[in-house]
Amino acid sequence: MRDEEVIEFLVANRIYPMYSKTGKVFFKKSKKVHLSVEQEAEIIDKLSLKNKEDCKSVREIIQSRLAGLRTTQPIKKWIREERPREMLIKYGAERLPLSKLLAIILRTGDEGVSAEELGRQILNRFKTLRNVGSATISELCTIRGIGKAKSTQIKAALELGKRFYREEAERKKKIKSPEDVIMYVSDYYGPYLRDERKEFFNIILLDTRNKVIGNIEISKGSLTASVVDPKEIIKEATMKSASSIILVHNHPSGEAEPSKDDVETTKQIIEACNLVDIKVLDHIIIGRNKGDYVSLIEKGLIR
Repeated sequence: MRDEEVIEFLVANRIYPMYSKTGKVFFKKSKKVHLSVEQEAEIIDKLSLKNKEDCKSVREIIQSRLAGLRTTQPIKKWIREERPREMLIKYGAERLPLSKLLAIILRTGDEGVSAEELGRQILNRFKTLRNVGSATISELCTIRGIGKAKSTQIKAALELGKRFYREEAERKKKIKSPEDVIMYVSDYYGPYLRDERKEFFNIILLDTRNKVIGNIEISKGSLTASVVDPKEIIKEATMKSASSIILVHNHPSGEAEPSKDDVETTKQIIEACNLVDIKVLDHIIIGRNKGDYVSLIEKGLIR
């Protein structure tokens, strides 16, 4: 490669030559960019990188070229009325578009891209916040400018929203009706289980006054089923001195209608619980969307 081609390569891949305290040239770059030992040696040779000053000079050239490619200004250079944080303070969080809320969470952008533009790229890639919440750290990191730090910031922010709903569920003093059961399951389990790719089976433990005293995950299964042992359910219920329980599980398919296996499993659990005087109040199946819940007692499948 000619010297100019080397510089263009470094600019295109955001690769910066650095000089270590031990007197060695190394390269600062994204983990997504791979340089072989031979490529590094060729770059050092072509650009005559021999000391700290040489590396600094090349870095300044790269930064200058990247600044020329920038299509948006950094948020700190925007007029105050357009900056996400200032807008949130002035108008309230509920008035801001998603891209500006994400910009506040991300805090900084990438070279040539503002934090708000990064937020737009996230939304364009995943379409909805729900999909963003379901994405893995590695999936979020496929967007240029989003590394592990920004990915964890996004995941933490969305988790706070889920925890808020759980707090709302836990404020309910008693569960008195099938409608109360649905509301509790919707707030406590819905945000977590609606988009799961595996089937989770949980139980809600209640005391003699129908107050929730615990939530226990019994099993985590495959795409189509989870193995449920009634003895494990009885063990957990008796350890917490539960008077009654509610069964909860999700269907990764998104379809909430109970299967024959669901009905048979429920029957087996009820029979086992009857032997130790623990009542099964309901079995709720969670589907894909917020309103997709099926109560087996409302279906007449629990007597």
